[in-house]
Amino acid sequence: MMLPRTNLKEKLLKEKSKNFSDEQILKSVESIFQNVDQNNEQILQKLNADQDEITHNNFNTDFLEAEHIFHIDQIEKICVNYRLRFLDSKLFKGKLPYEAISKIKDLERKHDTSLKGFKIMAPSKLFKLENADDPLLFAPIGNDYYYLIHKWGNDLSPFRRLMMWPFKTFENFIFTILVTALLCTSLVPNGFFMDEDNIGTEFFLLFIFMIKWIGGIALYYGFAKGKNFNTSIWRSKYYNA
Repeated sequence: MMLPRTNLKEKLLKEKSKNFSDEQILKSVESIFQNVDQNNEQILQKLNADQDEITHNNFNTDFLEAEHIFHIDQIEKICVNYRLRFLDSKLFKGKLPYEAISKIKDLERKHDTSLKGFKIMAPSKLFKLENADDPLLFAPIGNDYYYLIHKWGNDLSPFRRLMMWPFKTFENFIFTILVTALLCTSLVPNGFFMDEDNIGTEFFLLFIFMIKWIGGIALYYGFAKGKNFNTSIWRSKYYNA
């Protein structure tokens, strides 16, 4: 005679019925989810609160990971190179992933503290900027150091730094206009406007014209759109500053 195989689910159900009714279990689980929801809501409220005056958190140095700690100078350099902003989390208009909230809760539990002063590094289009593809969430440690909590979204285009280089500083902008004007001038065939005896004069005059033309368009676009250089906007909450 063969013995019946053991059904673990039935064993678990039988063991559970000895101590709890289904109604008691559902109430317990419901209370767990309510606590989780309340905790998540508290964190979202902190993320949407004013952060301007908060410069540090009470981290336990024993649990900090060095690879997640960045100085403001390092953050500024990346923001300037890739034309990003480093602003309060309340200005972020994207949706924070659950993993970010989960990591905040985990850090608060591990460090026995309530984190605040959150900052996000991201392109301008992801912020609700006031009138004047890859976010990172930070919390201040103190003394201009920040702790990277979570990164989400897609990585930036490998060409973004190159594309944003002309807008990094005023000097970069002028250099780009001069190089572009030189390239455009070199594309015009020799003798197109003057005879071949005046090629040098023709090239110089055409080069000056190209500088004025390209520079005028670039400046008009910049002023019309309220654009500024990377070094000026990385911590500005105004879209035209």
